[in-house]
Amino acid sequence: MTYLKWTIRILLLAIIGGFLHYNLPDRDIARIVNTEVRRVDFGSNSIFWQNAGAGDAVSAVNRDVFFIETIQPNGKPLVFRNEDTGWGWPPYFKFDTADLQTQSRNLISTEADPVWVAVRHYGWRNQFFSIFPNATSIQIVAGPADRLIPWFNLVFITILIVIFATIWRLWLNFRRARIDPRLEDMGEGIDAAQGRMGSFFDRLVGKKK
Repeated sequence: MTYLKWTIRILLLAIIGGFLHYNLPDRDIARIVNTEVRRVDFGSNSIFWQNAGAGDAVSAVNRDVFFIETIQPNGKPLVFRNEDTGWGWPPYFKFDTADLQTQSRNLISTEADPVWVAVRHYGWRNQFFSIFPNATSIQIVAGPADRLIPWFNLVFITILIVIFATIWRLWLNFRRARIDPRLEDMGEGIDAAQGRMGSFFDRLVGKKK
């Protein structure tokens, strides 16, 4: 039973951690090397793409998607999609996809004369499932050594921990004040009933003898 409880707790923490890691904003320093529009066919990975934008068919199996291609300081490529989130999830309220694509195209640079930018995004990059992080904003930085502190994530997670700790504390107080005494009363009642039942059987056996 103890192993089952710990397994459930670990799975729950993994699900919450994965949910936060995917949806919370992150920033990567890179240089933009290309921007393009691709016709994307949606399949089993459609959950990782935004819903159809204005003017697109809601049930479309494919549509055009903006992409921003970058090279990281270590030389590895990192490709972002550029889609509006609109009023949907996650709540970034992004409506400036075309403007961001234009800004990205204007910041294209070469290895000989690089322009380093911090791309703010959410989501994961997975080549096997063809998943791309969604860029939400781009900001020029001094260089690849710039230190990016995730202030929003730190504040958000701190608030989340405080909320969960408060709820947990309230639950413990409620359980100690209301539930535990009732369980103790029920236990005492069961013990008393078992005692009376035992006495009854003892008398019954005694009479038979």
